Amino acid sequence: MTGRCGSQSPPFQLLQVKVVGLFKSSSFQIAKSTAENLKNNFPSKFEDPVIVPLQEFAWDQYLQEKKRELKNEVWEYSSYVMCFINDQLLGDALDLRKWAHKHEIVFLDISIDVYPIGRLVFELYGDVCPKTCKNFQVLCTGKAGFSQSGIRLHYAGSIFHRLVQNGWIQGGDIVAGKGDGGESIYGPTFEDESFSIPHNKRGVLGMVNKGRHTNGSQFYITLQSTPYLDKKYVAFGQLIEGTEVLQQLELVPTENERPVQQCTIIDSGSFYA
Repeated sequence: MTGRCGSQSPPFQLLQVKVVGLFKSSSFQIAKSTAENLKNNFPSKFEDPVIVPLQEFAWDQYLQEKKRELKNEVWEYSSYVMCFINDQLLGDALDLRKWAHKHEIVFLDISIDVYPIGRLVFELYGDVCPKTCKNFQVLCTGKAGFSQSGIRLHYAGSIFHRLVQNGWIQGGDIVAGKGDGGESIYGPTFEDESFSIPHNKRGVLGMVNKGRHTNGSQFYITLQSTPYLDKKYVAFGQLIEGTEVLQQLELVPTENERPVQQCTIIDSGSFYA
């Protein structure tokens, strides 16, 4: 993992969830709560949700109108709520909850020396790399307990041991923090799952390896576009909150690419665990 090049890509488009439904129905209330939670948890990713509560007559009218507009798409629509993402019909409350959970959201709380500096929040692309994402998500929560070799399978308490200027920051050695260890929830290592996610921007999350099919617990976060990592390392997520935290980590002085100040993951977890 060496080299330099590239530039930061433009920011992503904000998402807006729209919920329209029969006010007194439980499905409308579930969808409304899901939409509001997405905005509250990830304010830089979502616009304020549009919530449209309707009484029975108005809902019936709205449904008939939508059936005409969308033709056969919703002709057999039986739910009391419709959910949209950026004005595209997603489905009912269950579809919205599935969509919200499809891309798991995890966090790492960071300190430099003993001073907490904030939280890194990542979206994991579970639809592309389900096994890799599950490994990272479970290591964030610590729910797997201990490995057969006695290693605590939890990122909390581990450090960022390597900082490559204009490249990436690396952590996740849950064995000794030296950069030569680590273990997955599946055993010492597991296979490369997919190389389809490009390293084309700052904040890409990927798995460190020692060659093909040697993923464990070590991971990296890119500091700029790093296309030389494509097809060699499995990228599986993206930083969506905590850009200022990553910037503070990036500015820590190093000696032989090792941070002089201790950069620690003081807590980690999942928003939907």
